[in-house]
Amino acid sequence: MGQDIASSRFTEQDFAEFSRRIRDETRILEQWFAEGRLDESEPSAGFELEAWLIDAAGHPAPRIESVLATLDDPSVVPELATFNIEFNGAAAHLRGSALSTLAQDLRATLERTTQAAGRHDCRLGLIGILPTVRPEDLRLDFMTPRERYRALNEQVFAQRHGHPLRLRIEGRERIDLEWCDVMLESAATSFQIHIRIGAQESARVYNAAKLISGPLVAIGANSPYLFGRDLWDETRIPLFEQAVSVGGPILQERVGFGFRYARHSLLETFQSNRDDYPVLLPQLMDEPPERLAHLRLHNGTIWRWNRPLIGFEPDGRPHLRLEHRTLPSGPSVVDLIANAALYLGLIAHLSREQPSPESRLAFAHTKRNFYACAREGLSADIGWLDGRTHPVTQVLAEALIPRARQGLSALGLDPPEIDYWLGLIERRLATGRTGTRWQRDWVRRHGPDMMGLTQAYLEQQTHGRPVHEWSLD
Repeated sequence: MGQDIASSRFTEQDFAEFSRRIRDETRILEQWFAEGRLDESEPSAGFELEAWLIDAAGHPAPRIESVLATLDDPSVVPELATFNIEFNGAAAHLRGSALSTLAQDLRATLERTTQAAGRHDCRLGLIGILPTVRPEDLRLDFMTPRERYRALNEQVFAQRHGHPLRLRIEGRERIDLEWCDVMLESAATSFQIHIRIGAQESARVYNAAKLISGPLVAIGANSPYLFGRDLWDETRIPLFEQAVSVGGPILQERVGFGFRYARHSLLETFQSNRDDYPVLLPQLMDEPPERLAHLRLHNGTIWRWNRPLIGFEPDGRPHLRLEHRTLPSGPSVVDLIANAALYLGLIAHLSREQPSPESRLAFAHTKRNFYACAREGLSADIGWLDGRTHPVTQVLAEALIPRARQGLSALGLDPPEIDYWLGLIERRLATGRTGTRWQRDWVRRHGPDMMGLTQAYLEQQTHGRPVHEWSLD
């Protein structure tokens, strides 16, 4: 959820001054874009991975502070709830065996964390929504004690004038309830891929990321159940969008797919942040304007499914990243890195393809594709570049995986590396066995036992195999 803040209590003057600083810092960023000041080094990629702490009975285990104290690793940090944990992977240059390096580093970190968790009688679970999570687990009592989270909760409901959130999801089954805090968001954990990009190419990269978001969700789905209800293939999507809804105009909702492609560069999204989104966390900081501290904090409270980020090199040079947020956590490390391989290869190819893909597929169709794939997974039909509607499985097999191969090759990844990671995607597609399909197949065989499902899932996860090889026993 981003950087912490010092206080959750704000005045009208704080809001006014914070807004002024956002305007000043946005002007600085505009100048950097105009002058080519953003770093243009070779592409690199990293990730953030969210996970669950789970007790021996299969329920969420609110033990994050003890686990982190035992682990003592700055790359592993808390999240909104005391049963959530986040891993920040070091970026790797996109060449050679970069994907295998990311996988090896993640495995090592997960192993250390698993050992630390075991000392506190809990284990890790990589899954979009834990099947055993209950409404009583999502209470303020289990919010991580950080001022940022407290302030976020207060300010979302201030924007809502105290009215409760409404969670309404129509899927295979239906859920409709009211909620009086933002803790619903902690039921959704994700795998967020970061890629560093140049300012000049940023519009094409951003548009490519949006265009492929639907197929990526379909092949990566891992979140069908919430509170025992079978909803969407990727129920995380509507859950997160509704969990922090401020209840105002749709243009000001904090989570969403957006309303158009980028025209010139990702500067447009930061200008939209300034112009369209009310401030939620007006924490004033004693930082030079050139650090863009207020602009970055404000951007951290707008959770676009494809979100631009500003960072800084050790020598102070600013750089631009794009964060892809649509994919769930799990099922296994190899599945996660295979998803990243598909995404990175497609970005590399589609952002340079001529004529541009976004000129051949209207944004309204791209957005419709995204929600259709989140709802129906690999059963979805989507509009494509030829102006026709196809099964998403056909688009993946015939159009996207071949493009991803070309993109990874153009980046300079080794051929065996490309074959291995995209081969996992091909086999998952051929079997139709996503994490969501595995969960539903298990329930079909064993009945709607969410505790049994969770224990079986965690057992399969410990073996490290890709989900298309998981057993249903």
